[in-house]
Amino acid sequence: MLGKIFGILCILSLAGGIALGNGEALGVAVLDGASSAVSLTISLCGIMSLWCGIMKVMEHAGLIDKLAKLLSPLLKVFFPDAYESGNGIGEISANISANLLGIGNAATPLALKAMEKLQKNNPYPDEASGDMITLAVLNTASLNLIPTTIIALRRAAGSDRPYSVIIPIWIASFSCSLLALILCSVMRHAKRKRQKSYD
Repeated sequence: MLGKIFGILCILSLAGGIALGNGEALGVAVLDGASSAVSLTISLCGIMSLWCGIMKVMEHAGLIDKLAKLLSPLLKVFFPDAYESGNGIGEISANISANLLGIGNAATPLALKAMEKLQKNNPYPDEASGDMITLAVLNTASLNLIPTTIIALRRAAGSDRPYSVIIPIWIASFSCSLLALILCSVMRHAKRKRQKSYD
């Protein structure tokens, strides 16, 4: 669907540029945009490779398990089913760690692994469990301590102060994540009450 929408937008842009006599400017913009996209991708690959490597080293050194123990008081509250079964806690901890470091690309495969393990604990396989919803919402809220991707993008765009956005990002991401976790907990309790009433 998105491919069709993007294709329609490209055709409309091309037709509009030619109709308004800006065909040459459109061609130059397309070439410049493609060149900028390649440069940006290469610059982001470096920082993503660095942080993905750090995450792998942390995993092999056992730091992810230690982080899981450190985060266990929070995980016990917000992921009670996974904590009780012990299934998926390591992957959730690794996912949260990657998000805290601002490397969403590394966090995505960890979230998928966590979802696979959480599905094994799910008593209703046709719908998402409370833990699965909490993990998805927490990933969407994007809790960040070190927003490496944004810093890399700002630096690639020529910013002299790429780190100046850190404090606003902390405020926004922590407040969004806290609100998301509170709402997920409220909805989880409401769902359990409904299920008990049906049973």
